[in-house]
Amino acid sequence: MQLEQAGSAARGPQEQYFSKLAEGRFQIQRCAGCGAHQFYPRVLCMHCGAADLAWTDPSGAGTVYSFSIVRRKPEAGGDYNVALVDLEEGVRMMSRIDGVAPDGLRIGMPVRARVVRDADQAQVVFVPAEEA
Repeated sequence: MQLEQAGSAARGPQEQYFSKLAEGRFQIQRCAGCGAHQFYPRVLCMHCGAADLAWTDPSGAGTVYSFSIVRRKPEAGGDYNVALVDLEEGVRMMSRIDGVAPDGLRIGMPVRARVVRDADQAQVVFVPAEEA
């Protein structure tokens, strides 16, 4: 597991997170004080208030907690999903699930994280675990 001090750069945690994504790296914070992981990046641990946070590579494994299908006409890009995914590390993030039809999504579905570049922005998306 690779660790890098979250406060080591002069940039804030959100900027650090997006810089790592632009490099193709998905990392979340872990508190040295209590050992808990957190997402969205913050300056202090949301669990114990400590400032000793480090960046770590999550396993990427997760489970669909909930999702919604946004319906659009095909000429507007078609339907897409917005999902809440619980990572093995105990954090929940909002993203989308790629590689599965809207009617194939299920709560409890195992998924894996991937960093993809859409237009000019990198982001974390998930795919069904059996496709990863």
